[in-house]
Amino acid sequence: MAQGRVSARVSAIAPSATLAVTNKAKALKAAGNPVVGFGAGEPDFPTPDYIVEAAVSACRDPKNHRYGPAGGMPELKQAIAEKTKRDSGFEVDPAQVVITNGGKHAVYNALAGVVDPGDEVIIPAPFWTTYPEPVRLAGGIPVEVPTTIASGFKASIEQLEAARTDKTKALIFVSPSNPSGAVYSRDQVEAIGKWAAEHGIWVLTDEIYEHLVYDDNEFHSMPVLVPEIADRCMVLNGVAKTYAMTGWRVGWVIAPQDMAKGLTSLQSHQTSNVANVSQIAALAAVSGDLAAVDDMRVSFDRRRKAMHQMLSGMRGVECLMPEGAFYAFPSFEGLIGQTVGGVQIDSTLQLAELALEKANVAFVPGEAFGSPGYARFSFALGDDDLGAGLERLGSFVGQA
Repeated sequence: MAQGRVSARVSAIAPSATLAVTNKAKALKAAGNPVVGFGAGEPDFPTPDYIVEAAVSACRDPKNHRYGPAGGMPELKQAIAEKTKRDSGFEVDPAQVVITNGGKHAVYNALAGVVDPGDEVIIPAPFWTTYPEPVRLAGGIPVEVPTTIASGFKASIEQLEAARTDKTKALIFVSPSNPSGAVYSRDQVEAIGKWAAEHGIWVLTDEIYEHLVYDDNEFHSMPVLVPEIADRCMVLNGVAKTYAMTGWRVGWVIAPQDMAKGLTSLQSHQTSNVANVSQIAALAAVSGDLAAVDDMRVSFDRRRKAMHQMLSGMRGVECLMPEGAFYAFPSFEGLIGQTVGGVQIDSTLQLAELALEKANVAFVPGEAFGSPGYARFSFALGDDDLGAGLERLGSFVGQA
């Protein structure tokens, strides 16, 4: 039997839905359509000047024109250890830090390091679109745990325990959450950490939105609240969201030293070092203060409230107030079976396609995040675009 040109493993990967929506919106906009895109998961602010200047200087230094250590520059690993202690209270050795080519690379390598064929990884839904794919690539099995507006998009211990089997190897935990904007309370983080520790389950905790919390919500790092989990915990992070550095491609994994050593070996054959100039930019970022993210958070908070109000006023739409990150995750289930724009709506995937085609509004349907009936809207875009896009969508679907 003739085999396909592309391997079965790669053929099975679902392309990034968030990037697909963003790219389609950009293409339509370039063709002259007045598209407003709510798909992008990146701040609309420029990288702060002092970080850019550090990179410019680095470009001129010939030592940065050469290979570096596969796991990252020692000075950046030291700075990340210090930043982690400062920001979350988690005390780590620089030898536990592995610098990766962005957050996705951190997720991929962490899962490659812990998952063997047949292992199960629990992933609460809605989840970031990238999480299940590296599990499958490692031969593992993603086990989805559904959450809804009713639970505030937070998985309970009872749900996690119901999903646990003798094959459960790891849990992916995210707070603040992409795509839901949910922030787990201190008690919830502690309870989940103790559950994982009791059953010997690895926890991959994605902390990339640690500084983007609103109102009375607080970020808590699981290995700080539950020290006994630290030997089976990997912290994933990066500079992308905090410092508006999505294009610089610098993330990291903090892991127990034996795991960090293994991930460094993997990376030595996979990508080698992250670009030196990007690492030096990241060094300037994590060594500096948090003024940039403080300023961004003020804008995000204003947009968050406006988006919540406008989405909540639309026909068939229910929206929780986002607690963190820069996303709202409204339910459009009230529109399923209803007529919108002369068409009966059967899914949020169909609704998203219609909204882009007929209203020039781009958003990512919940199917991409394991939560049909919902959709993700980023409020990391300008106030005027946000208002205009939501007004257009409201006119399209109808007001409540």
